[in-house]
Amino acid sequence: MPMITRDIALVAESLRSGGVAAIPTETVYGLAGNIYDAGAIAAIYRIKQRPSHNPLIVHLPNLAALDTVAKDIPALALALAERFWPGPLTLLLPKKDTVPDQITAGKPTVAVRVPNHPLTLQLLASLPFPLAAPSANPFGSISPTSAAHVAEYFGDDFAYILDGGECRKGIESTIIGFNGNQPVLYRWGSLAAEDIEAITGPLQHITHNEKAPEAPGMLLRHYAPDTQTILTSTVAETVAAYADRKIALLRFREPYRHSSVIYQEQLAPDGDLNTAAAALYAAMHRMDKAGADIIIAERMPDHGLGMAINDRLERATHA
Repeated sequence: MPMITRDIALVAESLRSGGVAAIPTETVYGLAGNIYDAGAIAAIYRIKQRPSHNPLIVHLPNLAALDTVAKDIPALALALAERFWPGPLTLLLPKKDTVPDQITAGKPTVAVRVPNHPLTLQLLASLPFPLAAPSANPFGSISPTSAAHVAEYFGDDFAYILDGGECRKGIESTIIGFNGNQPVLYRWGSLAAEDIEAITGPLQHITHNEKAPEAPGMLLRHYAPDTQTILTSTVAETVAAYADRKIALLRFREPYRHSSVIYQEQLAPDGDLNTAAAALYAAMHRMDKAGADIIIAERMPDHGLGMAINDRLERATHA
């Protein structure tokens, strides 16, 4: 099992030596490696069992470092970066030739962001290279929002987990690219589309691509528990339909009582979708261990971060 530590220098030395390490961000924990080290990037794909056609996100210490990996940056992208970085926004931009094709799955664009976590910002500032860091979990499984989640997933595949506590946002970054002058939403995430559209105007949505995803998070099945999961807008009817099975129930605000429900969680008793997003993955980890035959998840309100939560739940339920 990797060592859980808060020693930034220890983790930095491992990364400088070509290793990989789990690092915290405000969204989820990432499995990080030097973007210019082919061995480290190959190890990330191997450890995660991630398909090689699925690109990685590059993490930078600040906006000033953007032109080390991207070129021909649209003015609108800079406006978004200036407004939302550090933060849960990933920009899909034309890549510089120095960015390895391993990172971008052979595509001419690179996904890049500045994470908003103090330990990881210190780590990035101490390194002479950016970090690629997809979520620190086996491909397709529930994303980790604590060091303990990461440790439960892996054996001795890498040495260190940098412990930054529980992730504040709890859902991956929102990914925005550009088709000419048209901004495109490639992944729903912790930054609400409405906040982005206040700067960009209406977004085009391209959020699914099984064969050649332009950005991470576009595959249909992802973020999935081992337990069969169903998403519904009619909780009472769905629970009744599966009343002969042991049910774990995921609700937005209010509990629902039924003899077949052996475990349940309410993501946001306060009715705040930010609260719900931050709680989602930790709740899914607990529900997957509850001994239920099936997880029934209630669809969230379809606005703000509810869109990102529903996106994750839809992918968790896709067969």
